[in-house]
Amino acid sequence: MDRVAIDLLLSEYDLVNGPGAALLIIKEGDILYSNEYGMANLEEDTPITFATNFRLASVTKQFTAMCIMILKSRGQLDYEQTITDIFPDFPDYGNNITITHLLHHTSGLIEYFSLITEQVKDRDVLNLMMQQSWTYFPPGTDYRYNNSGYAILAMIVEEVSGLSFANFLEQNIFLPLGMSNSIAFEDGISIVNNRAYGYSVNTILEGPEYFRDDQSLASAVLGDGGIYTSAEDMLKWDQSLYTNTLVPYAILNKAFTSGKLSSGEETGYGFGWVLDTYYYRERVSHTGSTRGFRNVFMRFPNERISIIILTNRNSGTPKDIANQIADLLFDP
Repeated sequence: MDRVAIDLLLSEYDLVNGPGAALLIIKEGDILYSNEYGMANLEEDTPITFATNFRLASVTKQFTAMCIMILKSRGQLDYEQTITDIFPDFPDYGNNITITHLLHHTSGLIEYFSLITEQVKDRDVLNLMMQQSWTYFPPGTDYRYNNSGYAILAMIVEEVSGLSFANFLEQNIFLPLGMSNSIAFEDGISIVNNRAYGYSVNTILEGPEYFRDDQSLASAVLGDGGIYTSAEDMLKWDQSLYTNTLVPYAILNKAFTSGKLSSGEETGYGFGWVLDTYYYRERVSHTGSTRGFRNVFMRFPNERISIIILTNRNSGTPKDIANQIADLLFDP
């Protein structure tokens, strides 16, 4: 493995006065290569480390899906339950939207981003969906990536378990796996230790090159993107996915099985995972992009290789870098 070539791929993040990245490459449970680039907190000159916690953005969705799978494994819910089964006051259109539809992005729900003018939480997203009377398409007939569905899944976790979504994650995933610094961050309730702050490039000629910019109208929604974690903890998460520590294998396997439309066409999306191939190898992955953060978690389970890149800036394409790292690993 050419470590110099890998570092060159991340050279744009390797700045002593700019936001950066954490890189982790795992093979068969061991760290094949890791490195940290740039700063977690420009105002306090705090460098990024293996323990720096980044906002995962949509990489969170695989954790939300795992919460649902844990409840399924305990017999507390069924994938074919509908939104109205869980929330009887939900409008009638929810009679046709199952938990499976939510997990697979085949629900047709209206994307809440198009409806908000102020910062919202998961409960607000549920309430917004209760004010709607239509969907983009009949549930199950099409695939459309949808954040509203994962916010509702977080609310289903709360309704069924009786715990807050953040506490359910803590008690049922983070603590069992020893992910001691991971958290679904709630402003005013919890604190992110070793926090990386998000930044944007300053386009004004005067002033610093970057400015802090890591909160948006969707930043308080947890189910679709609210987890903060580190490369250190992601190693533990990655390795747990080869085991039945959290759920039995038969249930875990559903996460990595493509959804199907009513036509029989596969969507290429499991439970919180994009499913495809690269270099003729099966790949499961997910990107995460939100105000101030760009991330990718890419796994090649048959080779037991994973590539994780977490960044705290509003630019760059970590997935492209991960692809190029995979190129170096598979075709050096």
